[in-house]
Order: sequence, then C-alpha cells, then structure tokens
Amino acid sequence: MYGYMGKILRIDLSNGKITEEFPDENTLKMYLGGSGLATKYLFDEVKKGIDPLGPENKLIFMTGPLTGTTSPSTGRYSVVAKSPLTGIWGQANSAGFWGRDFKRSGFDGVIFENISPKPVYLVTDEGKAELRDAKHLWGKNTSETTRLIKEDLGKKFNISCIGIAGENQVKYAAVMNDCDEPNYGRAAGRCGMGAVMGSKNLKAIASRGTIKIEVANPEQYREEAKQRYEWVNQSLLKMTIEVYGTAAVVDITNNLGGFPTKNWQTGVFKGADKINGTTINETILVERKPCFACPIACGRICEVKEGPYKSKGEGPEYESLGALGSMCEVDNLEAITLAHFLCNEYGLDTISTGNTIGFAMECYDKGILTKEDTSGLELNWGNADLIIDLVHKIGKREGIGNMLAEGTKRMAEKLGKNSIKFAMQVKGLELPAYDSRAAKITGLAFATANRGGDHITAYIEGPAFLAMPFLIVDEADIGDPLQEIPETTKVVKEFEDAFGIFDAIGGCKFMGMVLTGEDWASLISKLMGYEFTVKDFRKTGERIYNLARIFNIREGITRADDTLPARLLEEPMPEGPAEGHVVNLDPLLDAYYEYRGWDKNGKPTPEKLKELGLDWVINQI
Repeated sequence: MYGYMGKILRIDLSNGKITEEFPDENTLKMYLGGSGLATKYLFDEVKKGIDPLGPENKLIFMTGPLTGTTSPSTGRYSVVAKSPLTGIWGQANSAGFWGRDFKRSGFDGVIFENISPKPVYLVTDEGKAELRDAKHLWGKNTSETTRLIKEDLGKKFNISCIGIAGENQVKYAAVMNDCDEPNYGRAAGRCGMGAVMGSKNLKAIASRGTIKIEVANPEQYREEAKQRYEWVNQSLLKMTIEVYGTAAVVDITNNLGGFPTKNWQTGVFKGADKINGTTINETILVERKPCFACPIACGRICEVKEGPYKSKGEGPEYESLGALGSMCEVDNLEAITLAHFLCNEYGLDTISTGNTIGFAMECYDKGILTKEDTSGLELNWGNADLIIDLVHKIGKREGIGNMLAEGTKRMAEKLGKNSIKFAMQVKGLELPAYDSRAAKITGLAFATANRGGDHITAYIEGPAFLAMPFLIVDEADIGDPLQEIPETTKVVKEFEDAFGIFDAIGGCKFMGMVLTGEDWASLISKLMGYEFTVKDFRKTGERIYNLARIFNIREGITRADDTLPARLLEEPMPEGPAEGHVVNLDPLLDAYYEYRGWDKNGKPTPEKLKELGLDWVINQI
C-alpha cells in the first residue's frame, strides 16, 4: 500500500518483546491510519470496563498515510487509548516534526501493551526498534528529557515524551514532542494520554530516519500538493493566522460575548486587549513557527526577557489565553506565557489545567474550598502568581495540586455542594474557550464529541464564531448563532465526519478552511494509487466516528451524557451580545441523532452500522 511504511510495532512492555505487523488492505481502506486505524485496534483489543491506567489498556501512536509527505500541513500523528480523564475513547493529536520523523524511521505506528517493570524509552532508527533504560530520564521534564536523549543518541533524533505530570499520572497529562529549540514543543494534549504513558513506565519515543515514503503517482501528487500550497498561500486564513496566530480569535470571541471569563460566569473579558494577538506581537513575539510542511505558521515563539515571569518558549495559543487567562480572570500576558511554558515543561493540557484552576477559584469564592483545603493558599480571581504556583503543584501533585490533578468532574464529585453545576466539562473533558450561549450550535458539538467537551472534533467554531467558511463541507450555513435551529445540526454531523479524516490521514484541520473534500480525495488517490472519491472521504469519516461512538456506548455512554454543564443550560448570560441566552439542547440533539441515523438514545441503528460496514459490532451494543 502506497503512503505507508508497511510496519506497525507491537511492544509488550512487561517483557520487552517487540514484534512487527501490518493490517490487510481492506482494513486500511476502511480506516486509513492515524486515529482511524488506532480506534479499530483499540476497539478490538481493549475490553469493556478496564482501568485506563492499568496493564489492560493499550497506548497507540499512529501516523497517517499522508504524514511526512509533501501535501500542506501533513505532519501530524495521533495517540489513542482509553482515557483516564473521561473513562471513554481518548485521542490526542499533535504536529511539529516528530510524526514525520517517526514515520520516516520506518514505522506507521506502535502499540504499547502492559506495564514495564522499570522506566524505558523506545528508539526507532532506520527500520530498527529497541527499548532502552530511562531511569536517568525519570523525574525530568520535557525539554530536559529531550536534551538528555539527544546527548545519548545524537542531535538528529526527534523526541516525543512525557514530563513529570505524566509520570505522576495527572489525569490530563499531555504527550509532548519537539521540545527543544527551535520549536519548543507541540502537544498531543487532550484526554490524558500522557498519564497512560506514565502508567506504563514509558518515558519517550526517540526517532530518526530517512526511509522514503512511496507514492503511487509521484509527479501528479507533487503537482497537486504544490497547487494546494498556492491556494492556501492566497487565503484569508493565512493572511490572518500567519500574522496573529490563533490569538487572533481573542477579540472575535470577546466581541461576540463568548470568551469564557471567571469560570464561565460571563462571556466578556474586560482585559481581552491585554492578552490578544496584537499585544503579543507588540510585546513578546520572537518569531512565527511553522510545523512540518505548513504554509501558515500559526505557532509562536515568545519571550519574556526579564522580571518574575521570565521565560522563552512556544505559545501562548488561543486556548491557553482563555484557560489560563480569562477563565481565571488573569490579564497579565507575561504570567499566562510562563504558565503556558510550564504546562509544556510538565506535560499538561493547558485547556484542562486552566479550567480546573478556574473551577477551584470559584469553589474557593463560594466557600466550598477553604484555606484548610488549600494549605493556606488564597485562590482569588485574577491572581497571576497563583496560576504559576498551581501549575507547579498540579504537575508535581503537591498539596491542593493533587486534587486539581484529577480534573473538574472528579473534583466536583468529591467536593459536592452542587459544584458539578459549574464544573465546565462534558463527559469529564474540560471545555475549550468558546461559550455556547453566544453560539448555540457549538453546544451541540461539545455535547456529542466522542472524546468529551472538545472544539476540534467538529470545528464548528469556524462558521459559528469566526464567520469563516470551511470549504471541506459544502453547506456550512448555521443561520443565526443565537438561535437553536434543528436543521443546522446536519452541519455538525458533516463537520465531525470530515474532520475525522484529517486525524486519520495525518493532516491539519486548518486546511479544511481552504481546501475542499474534492481536493483531499484527489490527493489521497494520487498518493495511494486507487480511486478515493469525495463520497469515500465522507463515508470513511462517518465510519470512524461511529466506531468511536460504539466504543463509548460499550463503556456506558447514553443520551444523558450528551449534555452540557448546567451553567450553559440554566444560567442566562449576564451581559454582552448574548445577554439572557442559555442553550436549549434537546431539540438540537433530536435532529442531530436523526441525521446520524442513531436512535433517540444516541445509539447507531443496525441499518446505519450495516451501511458503514460496521455490522460486526452490532452484537456489542
């Protein structure tokens, strides 16, 4: 099969045994690679009800067929396992350069089984793989881990690793890659994949390789890829994001009254102009950072040159500005930048970290958490030094940080006193920085996302908040964002299916704004040497989405879990353009389920599963 290296590693960490395998052609055509193929492995091999941090869980790293090729922004890889944060299907995705380097080392993916009796790391190098002792790396954060491995192996190796947070099994620990200069780190951030890695005593994967990725029609593929680059280079997306990065979104969401502030008590942040893209460019921006094959360069390298928040590293991105900034009512850009940098060092998901701190602040404000609980810390809104302190405590699981390391849902369940109403999570995954009271359709996307409260499963924020068309879906009209319009829920379904393909092929979802399904179907065809139509493109995404849904249903997920925090359903927005609004989710869910071919409880019907070639799972739900 063109586009693949033809080898997937399977590593039994309990005894160090390494074997190689590869799926049959039909399986590859049905699931492609990345999170699609990894989900198929997870579904087949992980039994219902297992402990996500126990030996029965599988940790799967998987590239896609386009990863490492010349198409725009195709350097991504996925990490899939049962999530320790949510207890359901977990998936994280990252870019940078490690995905390319791992694949060119000779492998499409790796499946880790069981638990190593001692810390180890994996080396993949020009078609060979071996486990090495990681005792000297344990207790080190991500940049130090990267530096030490390169001292051992050589500078040409690229590293994907966990920091101390992963070792301590913080429920939302991230897997980090490219953590040294000049990139300073990219994160497979969501769902706690770093905690699963830590539970297996696996510290890192170090990769180097120059093995060629075979392409079925190299000249045609190269020409089409070049054309797609030119289209992206002429796009509004490039003109906006290249200049301001994802921080360009701060002003847009704040002006629409949907920038979550003070743990989502409002959607208007008065300090937004102190942390937006313009301020970043004028004060701390050092350079713009592209990932592999990226024509946009949304990444930032920023530096605080002096003072208590002195730091230099990647970010802060939009989600960090929301989670560590407005959600905690902190408008000190330098403090947010250091907090973001420390999250990368410890290996923490910034979205869950900031949300959890904001939740703790509100619990303290309401007297649910006391000074006795916090060992004397005052969890006051707007305290810039506090967010720095709490990042350290979470990563190390020290003091109150040990509770915060469990995430908002578990905290609320422990604290009680109705705090679950303002724990801003869905299925245990903390929400991104878009308040659905200001764009109702995003609430449906958060509620139905397979991994929990997530913004890039459907990426519906594009048309809802940014008013930017996504060409990957033919009809993306959501109507009035302040209204619940059942007919527009089809857009969420179509977005979920289409963007699932990017995680399967190894591509960046930003490309869905500029390039169409036809563009990607043609590239896949030229790469892989068989006809892959737009219909195949959408149907493959739908198949992958439904399989992940079945995994969740097998773990006990029902319609009751496809919901939002009570704050968004019951508390009217107090100010701004969305003043007085809440989200009425039920009519949206009914319409969405119907478009999906699911029953009223959110379960795929046998007819839908047969249509998608998933009839083999019918007896498992």
